[in-house]
Amino acid sequence: MDSFGRQEFLQFLAEGCILPTAQQGLEQVWQLLLTCLLCRIIFRLSIPAPMKYLCAITEGFYVLFVFFDVHMVWVIILSLICFLILFLCRNSSSRGVFLSLAILIYMLMGELHMIDAETWHKMRGSQMVVAMKAISLAFDLDRGAVSSFPSVLEFMGYICHVGTVIFGPWISFSHYRDTLDGRKMNVGWFWKIALSFMRSQICLVISTCIAPYLFPYFIPVYGDGLSRRWLHAYENAVSFHFSNYFVSYLSETTIVLAGAGFTEHKDNLKWDITVARPLNIELPRSMVEVVTSWNLPMSRWLNKYVFKSALKLGTFPAILVTYTASALLHGLSFHLGAVLLSLGFITYVEHVLRKRLAAIFSACILSKRCSSDCHHENKKVVWVYATNLFFSALSIFHLTYLGSLFDMDAEDEKGYMASHTIQKWSELNWASHWVMLGCWVFYWLI
Repeated sequence: MDSFGRQEFLQFLAEGCILPTAQQGLEQVWQLLLTCLLCRIIFRLSIPAPMKYLCAITEGFYVLFVFFDVHMVWVIILSLICFLILFLCRNSSSRGVFLSLAILIYMLMGELHMIDAETWHKMRGSQMVVAMKAISLAFDLDRGAVSSFPSVLEFMGYICHVGTVIFGPWISFSHYRDTLDGRKMNVGWFWKIALSFMRSQICLVISTCIAPYLFPYFIPVYGDGLSRRWLHAYENAVSFHFSNYFVSYLSETTIVLAGAGFTEHKDNLKWDITVARPLNIELPRSMVEVVTSWNLPMSRWLNKYVFKSALKLGTFPAILVTYTASALLHGLSFHLGAVLLSLGFITYVEHVLRKRLAAIFSACILSKRCSSDCHHENKKVVWVYATNLFFSALSIFHLTYLGSLFDMDAEDEKGYMASHTIQKWSELNWASHWVMLGCWVFYWLI
């Protein structure tokens, strides 16, 4: 591309995409941000707790209406069903299991078109956050982590917390109770909000306006045939990644603006919630690091309430149960289910292979970084760095392959068709699955 053409393209991109995208992003969330700030101010007031619960419910209902209109009723119905089941099972020690089954049935009915698919698809994120909150509360009641059964106002205030009900992230019931005291608005609080919101808008612009034109407009790499398909797959993957970072940073903004998302040790208060770690995903050490860094609160939720509960079945079955639970929470979508289950196999094979290699060579080449006092003999040597770099490159390869499904041009309001998944992976010769199979065979051979 000649210099004039490139300059013309960049000017068009700035005027026709970047500025309108940033403006549209702000227009969509300004009411949510103001309502979160109002929640923050109310929680700072010296009013009775039931009044705070009622205000939290009202604000949550308002933002649900702003985003989903009258269809918000389906989120409210799920919330009330959760409370009803918890109340009926309040003397049971298996509330978590009963509620999980009930939520699964409700989700399946919704996916099987209890309402139209387009509407359900739009509300899927909020439904998932509600389900995660209710299930975590049920298990915490079973385990004694939450000592007293909440009133309906307290429960609905938690479920409909304005800072989390639209974009998340998941917070525990205990942390929600801590926010009712209304921590002071300090410089750290304001700086966290400003930084997270700025990052969210940057990620939105990259996802919409830059990633789709990555090759050859920004990075002059050309190709034909198979190489072009892989370059296009990488563009799709990067665009999808940054759309996730946009939501992650925006959820950091809303939760902190509403007065949650902090840690407190004695008098030391830090607004330090982190939802995603983009650098660990774009330049990963392993696929294990990718899946934990994609959504840290959800990763903690899955580990605490699904993986550890299923661990008695064995490590590999527990991993499959965890990824299946994640797939069901995200909805009955063939492409998401295929990606998540593929991730389950890939992360397991990578974990056991690197664990075996680390034991054979006594080297720091595990999926997760070793601590400084680990027992491995080989730590900072060239071949250890080279091995870790090889697995990093392999992770980027897997991410490109899996992310190739998320083609914005092919998506409609109902999501992607199963044929789209098969077509995309067929175009890439099912490469990631073959590599995973090869790694698994190599693991058993050694």
